[in-house]
Amino acid sequence: MVACPLAADALRISRLKLLILVAMSAFGLWASGTVLVIFYTLNQQLPLCPTGTFLGLRFDCGAVLSSPYSRVFGVPLELLAMVYFMVNLGMVYLVAFGSARVSDFMLEALFGWRFIGVIIVPYLLFVELYVIRAICVYCTMMHVAIVLDFVVVSYLLFFGKASPWAEAPEGAPSRGPATGP
Repeated sequence: MVACPLAADALRISRLKLLILVAMSAFGLWASGTVLVIFYTLNQQLPLCPTGTFLGLRFDCGAVLSSPYSRVFGVPLELLAMVYFMVNLGMVYLVAFGSARVSDFMLEALFGWRFIGVIIVPYLLFVELYVIRAICVYCTMMHVAIVLDFVVVSYLLFFGKASPWAEAPEGAPSRGPATGP
């Protein structure tokens, strides 16, 4: 009988960690996919994207997404964001279900990949706030997903072994002794 790769004993990280890592990427993938399909493909106004001013900030997804800063070499940033989040999901799969060697390597690669994402966010925020002078709610959702992704992976990589929820599930190989409570 062949073991199912999704069985609990095949996990190299806890189910909670897996859920958090997948949720961040899935949320970013949903936001970027929504913009790509509704705004760029169907040429329609985005739902949940208010237009107006709130707390001194101008909200206008159309202004942000129609700006020359919304594309890199003619490619919409949302398409690049979708690729980013899909690569995240693939790496998370390998962290969770790969061999111990693959899992350890992919966790470090995932940190590097997400670091690339997190260093781009300040530039994008600067462009929205000071150049375009408008905020896109969907772009903000993607920024939040990227930053939270980075924080979670950094925590898992640097502090996870000492956390109370870092222990490997029963039957799964341990990355080392847990030092936390």
